[in-house]
Amino acid sequence: MPDIIKLLPDSVANQIAAGEVIQRPASAVKELLENAVDAGANSIKLIIKDAGKTLIQVIDNGCGMSDTDARMAFEKHATSKINSAEDLFAIRTLGFRGEALASIAAIAQVELKTKKTEDELGCLINIEGSEVKAQDVIQCPNGSSISVKNLFFNVPARRNFLKSDQVETRHIIEEFTRIAMVNPGIAFSMHHNGKRLFQLSSSNLKQRIIGLFGNTYSQRLVPVEQATENVNIYGFVGKPEFAKKTRGEQYFFANNRFIKHAYLHHSVDAAFQELLPSDTYPTYFLFIEVDPKTIDVNIHPTKTEVNFQDSKLIYAVLRAAVRQALGKYNLTPSLDFEVDQALNFPEAPKGKEFQQPSITIDPDYNPFDIKPKASKSFSGTAHAPKKKDVRNWESLFIENKETQQDVDQNQFVEQRGQAETSQNQELDLGDKLVNQKVFQFKNKYIITLLSSGLMIIDQNRAHERILYEQFLETLENDQQASQQELFPVTISFTPNEIEIIKDIETELKQLGFQMDYLGKASLVFSGRPADLEDKNISEAIEKIIENYQKNLLDINQNKKANLAKAMAASLSIKKGQSLQKEEQSALVDKLFACNIPDMSPNGKLVFKIIALEELEKMFH
Repeated sequence: MPDIIKLLPDSVANQIAAGEVIQRPASAVKELLENAVDAGANSIKLIIKDAGKTLIQVIDNGCGMSDTDARMAFEKHATSKINSAEDLFAIRTLGFRGEALASIAAIAQVELKTKKTEDELGCLINIEGSEVKAQDVIQCPNGSSISVKNLFFNVPARRNFLKSDQVETRHIIEEFTRIAMVNPGIAFSMHHNGKRLFQLSSSNLKQRIIGLFGNTYSQRLVPVEQATENVNIYGFVGKPEFAKKTRGEQYFFANNRFIKHAYLHHSVDAAFQELLPSDTYPTYFLFIEVDPKTIDVNIHPTKTEVNFQDSKLIYAVLRAAVRQALGKYNLTPSLDFEVDQALNFPEAPKGKEFQQPSITIDPDYNPFDIKPKASKSFSGTAHAPKKKDVRNWESLFIENKETQQDVDQNQFVEQRGQAETSQNQELDLGDKLVNQKVFQFKNKYIITLLSSGLMIIDQNRAHERILYEQFLETLENDQQASQQELFPVTISFTPNEIEIIKDIETELKQLGFQMDYLGKASLVFSGRPADLEDKNISEAIEKIIENYQKNLLDINQNKKANLAKAMAASLSIKKGQSLQKEEQSALVDKLFACNIPDMSPNGKLVFKIIALEELEKMFH
């Protein structure tokens, strides 16, 4: 029987490696930008076309390469950053340890122009599918310019799995943001299809964050700084009032490398405890510096997951640093532990002297006298209050007979809030609703009477269901309903948000938004949907984008359903909002006119029924 095991050709091996290193255009952008940073550049330019599918070009003014180095850079496991195995545990540079360029060259058409400062002429190399097509001497500026054309041209199956241009562009912007943020001393620029998205000059960290996310962040950030013998932590956290519904602006960097670390994220969450609602997430841009020997960055191919030698210590220091920053800027209650509070007396008023406290003794008091004395507020016996006093006591809680009934029912529903309910039966409104009597409980629930028991409706989920079906019908039927703005509203967005708006622009206009672009990062809204009449359009748009991003995690959800869900979540009645009787009745009517009244768009229960049989069992 002949031997069947053989070595794969280098081109095939590189394509396999590329599947781990280069998952999408953003992966190639990350590797090329990191190489430019490691080359010592102080100016880096990123150019992409068609979301990186047609062209990815990175131009830097770094140290450049010689002819030999330029050729060797595309060989597998060729790198200038590692000499021995020990170097893996003292890494200060970025890149992929000799895999990136070889992997990119295996699945794209690559052109490299590079020149060292001391050389008169540079080098040009053309590679296609790991095969070197040409290598020439040329005249070019100092530094390097590398162009990656037609990514995945020889792996069509991989290319077919790429998402839309808007989605891939957002991934590229995210990678660009991570690298630009951690290197504020380097000037960065980014162009997409001939349009400039970013122009960032050399600056400090706060200015870089503002340059990436917009001028609104100048008032949202709180500085964090904490240095110990083992770890140095610095950066910024967002003020609690600017927390968002998504985890978008959350960045950890360890030794100038972006990382994802759920344990440390929990530490920041713990620092914000009692400051944020359960469904919101804090914003943070935090940098952690440790000895390279105490961190392992090679546990994952993308190097975004790391292991710390002492994660518990970093957790504790991080939590304390964030908590201290919030307290320092009066965002959390704080105590001065260096001052003995027992000795912290207020100053005496001017013109007044302290008087020695006196003790008054009742000489008639007899502890063995079992007959209680009548108090001034009681008559007859000591145990029977006057009827007038009873009425006064009741008036603190009950205003009238109708309110008494509501309170009794509210208390009953509250006691039964956790009980199992029989929800599977068909609900016939014409037969079961009793005179449409409704009332609101705790400004969270609408309670209505049925002939078979009680129905408890979550007002937030009910309104979400109503709005979701309304918006979805509008999107499906191309209906337009818009209300003109008396004064057009101009709103600024980040480049990532602009890409999301471009992705759903047609659907937004169908829903009634009338908008025009003003520059590269602003829009002017001249019309809004009628449902937005009494809402701040800027806050509404921001919430719609947040909810849309949150729902993007659901890969089975189409664009229209996603946008309808985002709109419904943003504009629905919230828990804690008081409703008039007419509004409560209208909410019930509209809910049961929906196709699926019992489930919210997120699949949560909208209402529960406590059957009459269950009520009777409680009293037996």
